[in-house]
Amino acid sequence: MLGFYTKASKHSRMMMENRDLNALTFFQLSRSTDQILRARTKDHLQKMYACWKDHLEEPQLSTWFNPNLTRGSLRRFIKSADKYFLVGYNVIFYILADSMYNLPYLELGPLRTFKVWRLFEEDMYQDCNLRNMANMQSKIIHHIQYEVNFLFMMSVNQIFKNNFGVETLGRSVAQLHTWWYFKKPRDFPYERRTKSTAFIPFEEGDFYYHRAIVGGTPLDILDLIEQYIKGIIDDSTNKLYSTFESHLNKYFFINKPARVLSPEYNWNPKFKTPPEIKHIKIAWHP
Repeated sequence: MLGFYTKASKHSRMMMENRDLNALTFFQLSRSTDQILRARTKDHLQKMYACWKDHLEEPQLSTWFNPNLTRGSLRRFIKSADKYFLVGYNVIFYILADSMYNLPYLELGPLRTFKVWRLFEEDMYQDCNLRNMANMQSKIIHHIQYEVNFLFMMSVNQIFKNNFGVETLGRSVAQLHTWWYFKKPRDFPYERRTKSTAFIPFEEGDFYYHRAIVGGTPLDILDLIEQYIKGIIDDSTNKLYSTFESHLNKYFFINKPARVLSPEYNWNPKFKTPPEIKHIKIAWHP
């Protein structure tokens, strides 16, 4: 999985509930990703609306994984999150990185702190997505569930533009995908191979969710991760591979999210902004 994972936690009171609230934002810094993810991303770009073609410029994939670019993206992300993410609440950013030397200097405001963990390496996790999820699973079990009430896993290649407040909190939180929000369900890039654990039939499904933002309670996030790992292992027996986003959509297809965030919370600025989008909360930078 591309990026770096961090979490944010809060111990101050919500006025509406008069109790302590912990929120967590979680990212991941990694030096590699799989060719399948690259191919699907390129394919998505090629399928964009004709009316938006003049506004789009396909990114050079070779620049996505430059260490200096990753450090810059992380710095910009944290700086914007420090300003807009759950303002007025205690926030912890959990950073899981494969190299401590790639981390930029981070300066945070009041009520903000961060923890850094190194990714453990195992021969059995040849797939970086599986390795990253296994690391997340371990940290949630041994640390995170005891420190926060809510957790967000977020991609680092996005920038907060407006307040991301308590309206986003829920037992499970899913982010609508900017591009596929304007498509019909039959066109969604769900996993269509019947033998895959991520399979969703053509005639079913309601929304397509983006991997960029996934939230909820630590135990709900843990359940999602465990189902993903189980799905990947089960698929491997049939020599199949599906992306994390495919498994994410299958999970929310079965376990409906308690909170669904509009595309305003993850809008791609390369797209022509339609009238439905009023206030961009987060700008996605693929």
